[in-house]
Amino acid sequence: MAGLLARKIEMTRVIKGDKFVPVTLLELPKMQVVGYKTAAKDGYSAIVVGIVGKEETKLSKGKTALCVKNFTEVVEFRIEQSEEGTKEVGSHLGFADLEGVETISLSSISKGRGFAGAMKRHNFHGGPGSHGSKFHRALGSIGNRKPTRTHKGKKMHGHYGVDKNTLRDVSLEIVNEAAGIIGVRGPVPGARNSLVHIYL
Repeated sequence: MAGLLARKIEMTRVIKGDKFVPVTLLELPKMQVVGYKTAAKDGYSAIVVGIVGKEETKLSKGKTALCVKNFTEVVEFRIEQSEEGTKEVGSHLGFADLEGVETISLSSISKGRGFAGAMKRHNFHGGPGSHGSKFHRALGSIGNRKPTRTHKGKKMHGHYGVDKNTLRDVSLEIVNEAAGIIGVRGPVPGARNSLVHIYL
């Protein structure tokens, strides 16, 4: 099984032994296998997973995939060629796929912070804050005499956020099927209710 989809709820903490452990709560919605991408037909192998909309969909006769319009979100997860068809199209995904799983990888889109200066965007130190200094939050030198241009990739002010961030080997701290949530250790990029891709 390649992956699941979740919605970020918020951060909290749990007691583990004699310590507080920060966790991010994620809600697992109803999911179905929409279809497969095959190496023979599409050039790569992937399983297509969708979040169920108002009602579940069933596979019609002669069809190899479900109708995408019936899902609120549809995402592909790359798999090995040998894993093609391991789960039937239309079957459900969820907590049963997390049995025995201790660590996961996940990715999501970080919060957008608009246009930001170099100190906020790249955590620059800045200049002296005392009297007499005229260099406080400025970027500083961005080049030299030759070549007379700014090098590509220079850390400068600009658009900050809305980047895809991936976290690997994140501990799975909570699995509560009754409440429909899981808890992973530490923060997860993105705003509340943002979509999170979970890789098993």
